[in-house]
Amino acid sequence: MRILNIFLALVMLAFVGVQYNDPDGLLWAVYYAVPAVWCLLVALRPQALRAPAAMPLLWASVAVWFGLMVFYWPAMPNFWRRDVWWEEETAREGMGMMIAWVVVLVAALAARRQRARAA
Repeated sequence: MRILNIFLALVMLAFVGVQYNDPDGLLWAVYYAVPAVWCLLVALRPQALRAPAAMPLLWASVAVWFGLMVFYWPAMPNFWRRDVWWEEETAREGMGMMIAWVVVLVAALAARRQRARAA
């Protein structure tokens, strides 16, 4: 799980990197940076997740990112088709939020697994 979390963190950091020319890039950089930070904590600093507030904050992030995913869910039909997302920024944003939610969920599940092993 450590390698997976590092890989997902690098993917999210790459997503942050391509936000430089987006008008709302700072917002999206935060949306992608938070899952990256959680993945890095799980992979490189699991002891930090032993703090009393860490797991509730991580699961709150899962819930918030789920809400953001629902909010940004693409309304157009066939949003997954290249000819749609290539033209529609809202489709790309929605799919990016889907990926971000999956990443923060993977981090939470990996952290829960680590804690169960340590107990």
